[in-house]
Amino acid sequence: MPLTKKQIRQLKSLVHHLNPVVIIGQNGLTEAVFNELDVTLNTHELIKVRLNAGDREERREMIVQICDRCNAELVQTIGHVAAFFRRNADKPVISLVRD
Repeated sequence: MPLTKKQIRQLKSLVHHLNPVVIIGQNGLTEAVFNELDVTLNTHELIKVRLNAGDREERREMIVQICDRCNAELVQTIGHVAAFFRRNADKPVISLVRD
């Protein structure tokens, strides 16, 4: 289920003070990176990822791949940093506002 604007606003306020927990380097999106993203999203639900890609189009493609492969939603991008959210079905960590 897609996030509402109110929920995105809430998540942006929560992600603001977080540091990137996954940094994607020169090797790009490897299987190890996807495994780490999956584990981190299960644990925290809301994470920041630093994308060290050359240009904007490469970063955009990486973001699409992360969203598709990890079943996550993009919350925000600022420069080389993107924030992702994925609800943990077993034990939700963040309670989202309802419209």
